[in-house]
Amino acid sequence: MIARRLFTEYYRNLAADTVELCDGVNVICGENGQGKTNLLEALCLFTGVRSFRGAKNPELIQKGQSFARLKLDFFAGQRDQSAELVITDKKQATLNGVKLTAATGFIGTFCAVVFSPDNMGMIKGGSGERRKFLDAAISQHYPAYPRLLVEYNRILAQRNAFLKKSASTRGFEDMLDIWDENLSKTGAKISCKRAQYVSQLCGKTEEIFDGISSGRERISIRYTCGYLTEDSVTETAAALKSQLEAHRASDLAQGCTNYGAHRDDLAIAVNGLSAKQYASQGQKRSCVLALKLAEASVLEQAIGERPVAVLDDVMSELDGLRQDYLMNRMEGWQVLISCCDPHTVKGLSDGRVIEVREGRFTTR
Repeated sequence: MIARRLFTEYYRNLAADTVELCDGVNVICGENGQGKTNLLEALCLFTGVRSFRGAKNPELIQKGQSFARLKLDFFAGQRDQSAELVITDKKQATLNGVKLTAATGFIGTFCAVVFSPDNMGMIKGGSGERRKFLDAAISQHYPAYPRLLVEYNRILAQRNAFLKKSASTRGFEDMLDIWDENLSKTGAKISCKRAQYVSQLCGKTEEIFDGISSGRERISIRYTCGYLTEDSVTETAAALKSQLEAHRASDLAQGCTNYGAHRDDLAIAVNGLSAKQYASQGQKRSCVLALKLAEASVLEQAIGERPVAVLDDVMSELDGLRQDYLMNRMEGWQVLISCCDPHTVKGLSDGRVIEVREGRFTTR
């Protein structure tokens, strides 16, 4: 899919203006605070999900205005399409002239995969950041998956509350059986779905990372789960239930559940060594980029179209070879890259440069 043009009105600091995008690489450049990330954020709202910066609706509206309006012309589903968003305290969405009940109606129509500096938590942060990445990616493929996560977290919270109550009361241990049964069945479905997704992600991540590093380094990813049994949900549920029963005493003593899908992780290594512990800053950024672009490739297989790659502030900490890959060797992708350093633009052999100054766009 291809984003053709984006119109903005009263959106953050952006002027009422239209930016034209090319099918290949679009470099959005300008000094800090000029509106580069605002432009990328506005585009990504048409995926039907929340701002990748976590902003609430009132924060998206220019100061002193009562609304913001965005329009996007794009090519998807083998035809030209148009979408509009009017943002007040809520979002009013229109697709091809038809009003939608909610902006989530855009999901699956226009797709983009976003890299932002916050994604570095996938490497630098705890296991929760990596589970969050997997869960968000899987949710794009399986609409029922988010409900499964909600159900699991509900059961987990109830089990933990019961553990805290039981720690000082005798005779409650046997009542944990019902919580263990429910947590095991739901957790096994989540862990197996994650393991299946990682198996799809693995080869694509390795291929993309090889390109980013010009073949100088190797990445490996592995889903770590202490009870997973050959991707069989039934066997995995039985194994998790056994672990919960075996560690019941420690769970009761600590008042929390120490085993389950909420403890699983994604192990990421560069040249056989933990990326979190040993990789350089450029290597860590390359790992996240490879994972996000691999996510887009897996999504492409599912929907039959390649999502737009939106890369916010990605160039810092990358050497020349890695920058060259993103600007000149991502064939078949529409890419939007934001950067502050004007010298970066000199490395672009073909594409479009969009300068942003005080919320206004100049294309060259």
